[in-house]
Parts: sequence; C-alpha cells; structure tokens
Amino acid sequence: MAMAQTPAMADHSGEHGHDQASPGEIAIGVIIGRTSEFFDFFVFAIASVIVFPRLVFPFTSELTGTLYSFMIFALAFMARPIGTVIFMTVDREYGKTAKLISALFLLGTATVAIAFLPGYHEIGAAAIWLLALARIAQGLAWGGAWDGMASLLALNAPPSKRGWYAMVPQLGAPLGLIVASGLFAYFAGNLSADDFFDWGWRYPFFVAFAINVVALFARLRMVTTEEYASLFETRELQPSRISETVAREGQNIMLGAFAPLASFALFHMVTVFPLSWVFLFTRESPVRFLIIEIVAAVFGVGAIVLSGVIADRVGRKSLLMGSAIAIAIYSGFAPQLLDAGAFGETIYMVIGFILLGLSFGQSSGAIASNFKQAYRYTASALTSDMAWLFGAGFAPLVALLLATNLGVIASGAYLLSGAFWTLLALWLSGQREAGDMDAGG
Repeated sequence: MAMAQTPAMADHSGEHGHDQASPGEIAIGVIIGRTSEFFDFFVFAIASVIVFPRLVFPFTSELTGTLYSFMIFALAFMARPIGTVIFMTVDREYGKTAKLISALFLLGTATVAIAFLPGYHEIGAAAIWLLALARIAQGLAWGGAWDGMASLLALNAPPSKRGWYAMVPQLGAPLGLIVASGLFAYFAGNLSADDFFDWGWRYPFFVAFAINVVALFARLRMVTTEEYASLFETRELQPSRISETVAREGQNIMLGAFAPLASFALFHMVTVFPLSWVFLFTRESPVRFLIIEIVAAVFGVGAIVLSGVIADRVGRKSLLMGSAIAIAIYSGFAPQLLDAGAFGETIYMVIGFILLGLSFGQSSGAIASNFKQAYRYTASALTSDMAWLFGAGFAPLVALLLATNLGVIASGAYLLSGAFWTLLALWLSGQREAGDMDAGG
C-alpha cells in the first residue's frame, strides 16, 4: 500500500534508513496489535460460554452460570476507561514505550493467569473473584494498549484512500476470532469432555500470551523509531490530560462513542450471543457452530476490505448510515434464523458478518476529525473506550436475557437500538462534510 511521504518521513529517511517505519510496516503493526487484542477478547468470550459456567459456576444452572459469566465479561469494558486514564499518565511521564510494555505485560499476565485458574470445586468462591480480578486487569490493560498507530495510519493516508486505510485496523477482529474459534474447536473436538474441561481449554490462553509477546515486539518496532516519534509530534498525536480533554472534547467524544453503536452491537450478536444460544438451547455441538463462525468471519474479512473501497467512492458517512439502516432491517428477521437449524444459523452468521464488515470496517474514529489536534490522541482513546462500553460490553448479557425471557426474536431489539443511536449520532455530526470524518483512527 503506497502512501505519500510526509516531511517527517523525509527528514529521517536519509539518517535512519534502517529505522524507518514505512506505511506498510505501520499497517502490519496495526493488524498484529489489533489481532492480538481481539484474540484475547474472543478466547475469554468463548470460554464464558462453554467453560466458565461449568468451571466457576457449577452450583447453578447452565443458563444462570452463563449470565454470571457475561457479567464478568462486561467488567473489562467498565475497567477500560480507567486503564486509559492510568496509562495516559504513564505515556505523558515516561513515553509510549513504557506505556506499551507495562500495558501489554499486564494484559499477558492477566490472560495467562486465567489458564491456571482453579475451579469452584477446588477453591470455592475464590475462583469467581480471581476470574473477575483477571478480567478487570485485562480491561485496564486494553485501555493502555491504545498506541495511536491507527490514527497515524489514517492521518498519513492520501485523501482518496482514507477509507481504505481506515479499514486496516478493523481486520484484527475477524482474524482474532478465526484463530480463537479454531483453537477451541480443535481442542473441544479432539479431546474427551473430561480432558477438555480439565486442561484443554487452558491452551488458548497460553497461546494468547505468546501472541501478546509477538504483538509487543511488533509495536515496539514502531514506537522506538525516531521517525515514528517525529510523525506523532508533527501530527500532534500526544497524550493530553484526561480532565482537560473531556472538558474540551466531551461532546465529540460522546458523539464518537455512539456513532459506531450499530456495528458494535452487531459485533456481539454474531459472535458471542449466538454461540451461547446454540450451546444452551439446542442439541448441536459447539464445535460445529465454532466452525460456522470461522467460515462467516472469512466473509467478514472480505466485507471489511470491501468497505474501504466503497467508503472511498461514496464517503464513510454514507456507508455508515446505509449499513446502520441495513442492520436495523436485519434485526427484524435475523434472530429467528437461529431457531432454523444449521442452515438458518449459517445464513444468520454469513449475512451478519457481511453487514458487520461493511459497518465495522469504517467505524473506527468516525467522529475523530472533530477533535482538535492537541486532544485527538487522548480523545480518540476515550471514544473507543466509551463505544465498546456502550455498544458491546453488555451486549451478550442483554441479548441473552431478552432471548430467554421474551423469545429469541426479542434479541433483535438490541440491534435495533444500536442502529437508532448510530443514525442519531451521525445526524448530529452531519454539519461536517463526509470527507472530514476520515482523519481519525
């Protein structure tokens, strides 16, 4: 992917040729970083459905245990803004290298700790508290793992290719899901139930730790170059104080948080929720559904790439509004497909991932161009935190509660509400030209 050379790039191209961070390298670093984060995310999400209810909540029904697991699942999203506050301070005082090392060390430690988690039968209620503590630590670390590389990539993109570069970081979501689902499907499909629940489920968490190490070095390869630092300085992508950022950019942060709600709500409606529904209310193997998720996620990858092409032709705002309307329509009939057997589930997942790819592919930083440059780095991180909290943090819990109490079709109400808030946020920010939305990451 070619990109015009900025003055900062030119200044260092001669003196530090071996340390240059080319646009292609930045893109690779972004994809590796996002894939590692989403892999951690999906490993915990899948375990919340097929492992934790039995391991940590064996004293209650599978349904109640899953609901409890989803409550713990949400803790990371609640902790993430706090992590941003903590690690932005580290960034200001000690620099991005210290921030990333400490945040990803915490993430890796919390993730691998779950692999050693004893069950309720071994240590009683302490298992619940340890799982909750590890999940909070993951959320704090995700707040600190915001590295600004997606913003850097988007800000240096040619005007005619901003949609294309905006979709690059989003590829990490389906890629992370494919790897996580594949690992769980392999171990669950090739081990006895006793072996899987004894030790097999733990391996994906060890793999997550290894992937985090790779991601850490990929990111450090970027932030330790003088060119990278210069690009951040010339683009004014520096951490600002949280209180000042909220005071100056609070309204835009909230608009930015609600703009991607349709895609963030759909995100869980085609990943975590359907797995829980199939696992709890059908006799089908979770392995088979994990394979369906992998196939559908491949369609999601293609749709994300396609979103970059479409956005550069019609504008990101138009694509986001169109996809929100499509998601609203999808919410009216899609949940019933989960009750239509393997064929219905496959249609549900494939259509859902295509819509997710088109919307999620352009959802990152949709309002970020409104931020003043001095606050863009921190405001973008807070916007991402709030968007995940409002749009995704409680999605599996709310959808499962709606489906079990009012019927599976009621889960579509969550999707419909997400589409409504996206359209409202985009309308409120509609004074800007659609092209102005492309500067954020």
